[in-house]
Amino acid sequence: MSDPAPKTPQGDRIAKVLSRAGIASRREAERMIEAGRVRVNGTQISSPALNVTLQDAIIVDGKPIAPPEPPRMWLFHKPIGLVSTDNDEKGRDTIYSALPEDMPRVMSIGRLDINSEGLLLLTNDGGVKRKLELPSTGWLRRYRVRVNGRPSDDTLEPLRKGVSVEGENFQPMIVTLDRQQGANAWLTIGLREGRNREIRRALGEVDLSVNRLIRISYGPFQLGELKPGEVEEVRRKTVRDQLGIELEDPSGTALKKPGKVTRQRKPGPPHGAQKPHPARPQKKLR
Repeated sequence: MSDPAPKTPQGDRIAKVLSRAGIASRREAERMIEAGRVRVNGTQISSPALNVTLQDAIIVDGKPIAPPEPPRMWLFHKPIGLVSTDNDEKGRDTIYSALPEDMPRVMSIGRLDINSEGLLLLTNDGGVKRKLELPSTGWLRRYRVRVNGRPSDDTLEPLRKGVSVEGENFQPMIVTLDRQQGANAWLTIGLREGRNREIRRALGEVDLSVNRLIRISYGPFQLGELKPGEVEEVRRKTVRDQLGIELEDPSGTALKKPGKVTRQRKPGPPHGAQKPHPARPQKKLR
């Protein structure tokens, strides 16, 4: 008689539980465990290879973790001058310093560099973050880009075919020359990758220097009229319709903090669509 198959341990991996509790992303939670900052049932653990259940007592940095929050998402208009990391080794301000004090701990879905602005998606759930950052998701991200110079369509054609920068191959971009404005030109660029400074580096290959870069959409979500520093929670129905993920937003409204946007968010256009949301026209740029 063959031995019975081993039983799958009950519960979830400790890093996943910490992520759902809003403590940190899974990767950050694993680092916290390895640093000896986590105790389970009174015992300090050093490996994330552990399943826990609701019956286990989990302590992080001497404090018991709170019950897991339901997954939620927000839209944030990142201003220039903020970095998209939890902590910055150079002491620069992060996006988290600009968020309302009563928001739960959130993680950014992708990043915008310090000199870029526009739409940044935030979530309190590591699973949502990972799902939306997967290359297989393939969401189109659209940007308004101001460059110094007088580019022609011929100048931009290499970007549409895909360029190689320092041995790194970039996928073809969707590039539209919108208008010339004095010594600068405005472009609209769409891409499905999220590599570090991809647009700036690609435009540098065709001798164009970026002096303003604004993300205006990420998949079905639009920046619209959201002002720099404002945050807006995504309605549960919108996320269910657009992503197939059930997020908790019982009121259907955003945070009610003075100075922050509290409008309701309607569903955006189908994923990958180029047309701006009809109810939220794009802000005129100068």
